[in-house]
Amino acid sequence: MQKRLGVRPRIAAAAMLAAGLALAGCGGNVGDQKSGDDAAFPERGITLLVGQDAGGSTDLIARAAADPAGSDLGQTITVLNKPGANGALAAKELAGAEADGYTAMVFVGSLAYITPLAVPADEAVDIKDYEVVTGLSQDDYVLVASAKSGFKTVKDIVDADQAVKYGTTGVGTGSHLSQALLFSQAEVDATAVPFDGGAPTLTAVMGGQVDVASIQLGEAQPQIEAGKVTPLVTFAEKRPSYMPDTPTAVEAGYDVPVQQSRSIVVPKGTPEDVVARLRTAFQKAFATAEYKDFNTQRLLTPNEVDGPTVLGQWTGALKNYRDLVGQYKIDLSEN
Repeated sequence: MQKRLGVRPRIAAAAMLAAGLALAGCGGNVGDQKSGDDAAFPERGITLLVGQDAGGSTDLIARAAADPAGSDLGQTITVLNKPGANGALAAKELAGAEADGYTAMVFVGSLAYITPLAVPADEAVDIKDYEVVTGLSQDDYVLVASAKSGFKTVKDIVDADQAVKYGTTGVGTGSHLSQALLFSQAEVDATAVPFDGGAPTLTAVMGGQVDVASIQLGEAQPQIEAGKVTPLVTFAEKRPSYMPDTPTAVEAGYDVPVQQSRSIVVPKGTPEDVVARLRTAFQKAFATAEYKDFNTQRLLTPNEVDGPTVLGQWTGALKNYRDLVGQYKIDLSEN
């Protein structure tokens, strides 16, 4: 005669089966189950703010780095332009975002070490209020004149003994500071005429609205090669390899080393592991052939250093420029 299982043994067997299925579903270890808070970053797309107009140098750099970095993260990095006040509007928006790594920004160095010299203290943006993920690159400025002007050197401007108008890419930018320092030291009567970015400033030079302008090399180079503008000096610390025949302002006798620099930043308080994951993704982006080619084509110098190094560079630049502005009694807010 066949024996029947009792009620209790059947219940116990069912319980053991259910427990086994549950363990199998979670890899055999209950501790392996992750809550939403413990899930690996990133779980969704990331927004990368740019405080300048689309199509400019900063915007192009952001897009060149965002695609390969997003591929490494397995998520899309969307570039969002929020132009205004040399990036201050975007920086203030970032400061109010959640410190979770899902909102970042391409922060231009001039906003950290030049704009504070041109605006009231309560309007200045402090880079120390953010977490720096990584440096990106440096961009040199070149002083250009219209080919029709006859100016080929700074000495030509000095010898002309006349008032000049110089175009800038905005108040409190490297373009503005470089020329204010140069013409103050050269004792040239010069007036700043601000424009909104490099393209309109360059157009103003070629059209004769201004006599000269300080433009980022990557933007000026096509017109230099076309013979429409003449490079007088660069504001780099040493002659760029791609402009070996153009002297630096220092070589011409003026203490004006001014560069633009950029970095990726996130809100203050972003977890260290999230910052580290973002840094890894951008470092891998920098190593791609496409990104390296982009830097070469735009005449950019890589500055792919860590956050503390960027802070050291920018803090030092702010002190140096503040000292120079004080020494030559320049008030950037008046121009």
